[in-house]
Amino acid sequence: MKKINGTILFLLHVFFLQAQNKPIKLDQVIDSIEKNFPEIIKYESKVQAIQAKVKGAKAWMPPTLSAGPDQFFYNPSLLKDKSDMNRAGITLSVEQMIPNNKKLNAKKNYLQSLVVIQQNNSEWTKNTFRYYARYLYYQRVVAEKTLKLVQENKELLTMLVNSSEAKFPYNQSDLSSIFKAKGKLQELKNMEIMLQASIAESNIGLNTLMNRDVNTSFSIDTGITFKDYEPKKLIYKDTSSIKRSDILSVQNSIKSMKLNKELMSLQRRPDFGAKFNHMQMLGMPNQYSLMGMVTIPVVPWSSKMYKSEVKSMSFEIDAMIKEKEAMQLMALRMINEKLVMLNYGKIQLQNYQSGIIPMYKKNFEANLIAYKQNTGNLFLLLDSWEMLLMKRMGFYNKTLEVIKLEADYEYETELK
Repeated sequence: MKKINGTILFLLHVFFLQAQNKPIKLDQVIDSIEKNFPEIIKYESKVQAIQAKVKGAKAWMPPTLSAGPDQFFYNPSLLKDKSDMNRAGITLSVEQMIPNNKKLNAKKNYLQSLVVIQQNNSEWTKNTFRYYARYLYYQRVVAEKTLKLVQENKELLTMLVNSSEAKFPYNQSDLSSIFKAKGKLQELKNMEIMLQASIAESNIGLNTLMNRDVNTSFSIDTGITFKDYEPKKLIYKDTSSIKRSDILSVQNSIKSMKLNKELMSLQRRPDFGAKFNHMQMLGMPNQYSLMGMVTIPVVPWSSKMYKSEVKSMSFEIDAMIKEKEAMQLMALRMINEKLVMLNYGKIQLQNYQSGIIPMYKKNFEANLIAYKQNTGNLFLLLDSWEMLLMKRMGFYNKTLEVIKLEADYEYETELK
């Protein structure tokens, strides 16, 4: 039985380690952020709060109940008089205002319009955090690739230093070049530390966005696949083609403001009410009264309130329309800029892969062969090695730049 339990525990441990080592893809990171980050989750509660208000939008004001003595004498002895002169009694009054149904419908429509705005805000917040996630994820991808390159070159340089030190007693290498190589080796160690710091920074950022312990270790998918965003097919020529959530939020805010303006303009309509009084008389027969009531909002001292509000909202709507137009223009500019820059960046990457790196690699290989055959020297070999390393690191830097441009473009167009 103990053996079986031990085997089960061992298998669970192996499974746990495999689960930990399984690379987390970018889509999984984004999905985790959208489910767990408080800034995104809060919009669910905001929508529910507005929906709760909508349910009570057509509620009436509560009835008013009042009771008390009416026409009582200061001399209590006169209350016992049963003649018509004794008009004292107890009055019970019930009053209910009946709101205008169009006002209630307008209020409900206005509140319902706020739900869509919060949903738009939620989608734009998700888009913003998708951008943060892509940025941090790609930063780590490139940092890991660059770190691997640095580690490989550190091993190569260590081998060259050892080889040169072995050749030195035979006068086949010079001391200054050996010291230079050792200095470059220390520079690589510094570079390695810097890249490890960049990876740690990305880890902390991603763990924070996924709302978990910042020290949680995980591996990522380091494969890089560029997306096919061709300028000729995707170029944006006018603002009508931009349907971003932040712009839709402003657009729906304009609609909501118009509904609020309509609600305010309906304040010119009267409200009605009814009042019932029962008088329990002490000396006379019991009496009652039933009265209808109506508000008169069109009188000058009252109409100023809703008229000024309506006028103010009209100006607010005009301002929001201009704000929307400005946002569309800026979005149009940013989308096209990112798309063009992305295209040029990819051309530069192709040049690195097809021309720059292969030529510098051949230069290094030629110097390495000459060094091995004792027809070259360590100084020239170090120079060619350093140039090749710089070009390969330049390639990774450009890769990060291009992949961030992709993230920028996806942010500006709200691509998921």
